[in-house]
Amino acid sequence: MRTLLFSLVSTLAVAAALPALAAEKLTVYTYESFTAEWGPGPQVEKAFEAECGCDVEFVSVADGVALLNRVKLEGASTKADVVLGLDTNLTAEAKATGLFSPSGIDLASIKVPGGWTDDTFVPFDYGYFAVVYDTEKLKNPPKSLKELVDGDPSEKIAIQDPRTSTPGLGLLLWVKAVYGDKAPEAWAKLKNRVLTVTPGWSEAYGLFTKGEAPMVLSYTTSPAYHMIAESTDKYQAAAFEEGHYLQVEVAGITSTGAKNPLAKKFMEFMTGPGFQDAIPETNWMFPAGKTDKPLNPAFDKLVKPAKTLQISAEDVAANRKAWVDEWLGVMSK
Repeated sequence: MRTLLFSLVSTLAVAAALPALAAEKLTVYTYESFTAEWGPGPQVEKAFEAECGCDVEFVSVADGVALLNRVKLEGASTKADVVLGLDTNLTAEAKATGLFSPSGIDLASIKVPGGWTDDTFVPFDYGYFAVVYDTEKLKNPPKSLKELVDGDPSEKIAIQDPRTSTPGLGLLLWVKAVYGDKAPEAWAKLKNRVLTVTPGWSEAYGLFTKGEAPMVLSYTTSPAYHMIAESTDKYQAAAFEEGHYLQVEVAGITSTGAKNPLAKKFMEFMTGPGFQDAIPETNWMFPAGKTDKPLNPAFDKLVKPAKTLQISAEDVAANRKAWVDEWLGVMSK
């Protein structure tokens, strides 16, 4: 009887402990370059696991738009607790799905251009899209979006697909912000300069650094990587007269993740030095939260946009499908 009683008590104790054990794992959906061995993922995972005593599992897809597509496809059954890598062009659409919960995070330490008040999504970095070029192959880089569009078709650029990639969507919106209703005509000209359209940023940038094209759609911060990690300034960002399109990257807690205390703990961690100090020299963007480490002086040498371009998240949500279809109609001819 004593043995049976002990067995019953043990079984009940294990059963009672199961929810707690389940909560000791955090699943974060993000994009591939974040989880790459040279990205911030490995540092962030190690630092947060040391703090929480838990297991962090990163699940990666090609790029930021693909993240939203995956979460929408999975719906309420998604395994993601946190989705990290959407941006301000997707926040209104993501919120409208009903698949994300208010973060409950103190935003006092968040500093991004234009400020931040959203109660669901929390910024972790920001940057400006730019055409990065090889100075050894391109002696006269474009000085404006118009010069890029109207330039020599033999001088190619690698870009990303706006259906899967946040930089690809960023370029589409950049063209829309500058050209408005004449965007299709601009794309018809630019198409002749496009070497290829890749699903995500990593593939396009890899083609660029391998010498397949003298230009690539990337960020004003990308040259900092080459200056710091490779001690070369051969890759530079072209300063555009019309200004540069701003990207603020964010993370959000899913409705599923709202039941896991680790999700909010991770988001709080994300706004502090344990996460933010890794951003500049792994994700090669500007940190959006509190840091303990000053930026490398190389960041002072980067292009400083004369004007910040941005279309509201609400306008993007209302028009994204039509604008992508417009782009696809031109590029597929």
